[in-house]
Order: sequence, then structure tokens, then C-alpha cells
Amino acid sequence: MLLAALATVMTATVFAQNQIERQGYFEVRSASSRLVDGVYRLDSRLQLVLSSEALEALNSGVPLTIELQMQFVRVRRLYLDAVDAELAVRFELEYRPLSQRYIVRNLNSGDQASFATLFSALNNLGRVSGLPVIDEALLEDDATYRVRVRAMLQTQQYPAPLRLLFFWRSEWHLQSEWYEWILER
Repeated sequence: MLLAALATVMTATVFAQNQIERQGYFEVRSASSRLVDGVYRLDSRLQLVLSSEALEALNSGVPLTIELQMQFVRVRRLYLDAVDAELAVRFELEYRPLSQRYIVRNLNSGDQASFATLFSALNNLGRVSGLPVIDEALLEDDATYRVRVRAMLQTQQYPAPLRLLFFWRSEWHLQSEWYEWILER
């Protein structure tokens, strides 16, 4: 009797937790760049938490695109600062119910990896290490640069009616603040 009551309480708790709306958020925890063989490389740590709606869409077979945006801003004294270079790296997160695996694909390079859990897939996405971003020759020699990076859930790949729906739903507006630092040269 006690065992049956305990099982009922546990089932009700799990059901209640599944009904709770989960607020998603993206955050850049740290970021830095380093020069390796004439190319600046990005190292970054991101916290990626999907909202309930995004998670439900993912588990229903809708691939999600997570975009890492980066800007090189040249600091100028008498004028407004100038964005000299911009880069967007897109990752697609997909769930395959038949194999019960999460696939992370770099849409820029085509590289992909498979994960058993959503946590491990998002953890992998949140650990950017040695990503080549810009050639040193493309930056002015004597200029000071601020570098900034942010992560966002991209919805532009979906059909127009869905994008209109996403525009009005805050659960789909997952975007971190810009994380900024001075480029060491």
C-alpha cells in the first residue's frame, strides 16, 4: 500500500515537472582569442538552455539552428567605432527519434557529432575551442580592436508563417548579450 502511494506521488511529481514552462536563455560565460600561425582563433564557453517550446519542437523533429556571431570593432578616437569584420558560425541541433541521438552539425564546415543526451549535445555546443575566425592580415596593423561575440537561436530558416509566429512568442527569442574584450596583438 505504501509502495503504491509512493509510486503515485512520484508519477504526479514527474508529470507536474513536465508541465512547468521552462524559460530558456543563452549566455556567453567567457571568451578570448589567440593568434596561431597568422589566424585568430576563438575560445569560448556558452550556457545554452532551451525554452519549453524550443525543446518540444526539437523533440518533434524540428532542427534548431544556433548561431555564434562575432564582430571585430576598430576603435577610433574622433569617429564612431567601425565594424571591420563580422562572422557567423551556424550549428544545427537535431534529434533523431529512431536512434534516440542528438546530432550537432557545423553548417559552415559540415562537421557533425552525435550525442546520447541533450545535455551532452548542448555542452558540446557551449565549448568552442580553437575556432578559426579571421586572418591577421585582414586587420589594420596599428589599430586597436574590440572583439565581441554572442549566441542566438536563429529562426530565419523556417517558412514565413512560422517566423511570424516565432516573432510574437518570447520563448523563441533566445539570444545572449554581447561578450566583449580587447584583441591582444
